[in-house]
Amino acid sequence: MKEAFEMLDLVLLVDDDDTTNYLNKRLLTDMKVSKEILILKNGREAIDYLSKACGEQPDDTYKCPDLIFLDIKMPMMDGFEFLEECQRKGLDAADHVIILMLTSSASFYDLERIKSFKKVKKHYSKALTNHDVREILADYFQRRKN
Repeated sequence: MKEAFEMLDLVLLVDDDDTTNYLNKRLLTDMKVSKEILILKNGREAIDYLSKACGEQPDDTYKCPDLIFLDIKMPMMDGFEFLEECQRKGLDAADHVIILMLTSSASFYDLERIKSFKKVKKHYSKALTNHDVREILADYFQRRKN
């Protein structure tokens, strides 16, 4: 059966939890979602990567991601600090980049705060499920018929 979406070029998993990264990468790989999946351990690493890949003068050796799964709670720079820095640096200007938050603690405060970032499309509980991934692909990456 032919998939209804084009395989993505790059998915970023931005999370400090090794188990979550392993499970999410395995699921995305098994579902053939992306040609490449890159794991970054905190928001600072992700900002550094995006600055090179999607900044004003992108480095051709880095790919701008199609999809970013972003954890909320991380050391060095958490998900919210990452989003604020993205806005400040204009790294969220790339319209095709979809950002989805991953959380293990869905506190009311965090869920309300997510709404203040227009680039964040939705939040999901850790770890991703097959159903989550199918829904994400259908909602954001389905090939449009002419």
